[in-house]
Amino acid sequence: MGELIPLFPLGSPLFPGVVLPLQIFEPRYRRLVSDLVDRPDGAGPRSFGVVAIRQGWEVERVSPAEALFDVGCTAVVRAVTPQADGGYRIVTVGADRFRLLDVVVGDDPPYLQAEVEWLGEEEAAEEAAGNADGLTEGADEVLSSVARGSLGLLVRSVSDLFARYVTEVAALRGGLDADDEEDAELLADLGLDEPGDPGGDGEAAALLRQVGDDARGLSYLVASAALLTTEDRQSLLAESATRRRLAAESRLLRRELTLLRELGAVPVPLQQFAGPLTPN
Repeated sequence: MGELIPLFPLGSPLFPGVVLPLQIFEPRYRRLVSDLVDRPDGAGPRSFGVVAIRQGWEVERVSPAEALFDVGCTAVVRAVTPQADGGYRIVTVGADRFRLLDVVVGDDPPYLQAEVEWLGEEEAAEEAAGNADGLTEGADEVLSSVARGSLGLLVRSVSDLFARYVTEVAALRGGLDADDEEDAELLADLGLDEPGDPGGDGEAAALLRQVGDDARGLSYLVASAALLTTEDRQSLLAESATRRRLAAESRLLRRELTLLRELGAVPVPLQQFAGPLTPN
């Protein structure tokens, strides 16, 4: 038996460390937020599981277990603002990854719940296994050093590719205009007082400053911010090793850069980078 947690299906997966603001208006999810707010201190985290809905499917029309991807991420509630209409505006942050074992549908509570198993990160294991070819048994310190070094190279490569990618997207869109309402909202969300140059270097730098040299943080930033399909994002969320996640993102960013240059068009608006309020 796994742990039972509230479940919140969305159109795209959530990643650890990523901020997710939500506008809650549907009655069953109002109840979910109310239950979390009323939870006594020490009675467990004020969080719920976010899982992505398979493209083109609606949870209400098919079995929830079939309609949802099987790997999700918990959203920890950081702020709750009640609205005059009885709804809520909330701010959450992605925390722990999990795998769905079963989905529970009931009348009380009216929202979905899920039995889950928690997924750990493979940081130590992947470092120990990294680039061992040619090293003698017992050379643990050397092995660890080589592994960390190769991970560092991968981090720098993905950072560079992501910066180029953001720049290409911004350039194709014609840059950002601080006088445009949508662009101004994007700049605020990225922590920029003024727009970057038309190539988008300012936006890329702002995004990358959020993670610094943190390999795991970078991998989740790229997964959440790049304009990828739900399936691509889901595969990145399901990957437990930072090294393999970054390697996959390197391939995906090279693919996307090639498409941007050949097609000369952005697949979706740049506002996706800002993570707008998501209707439920």
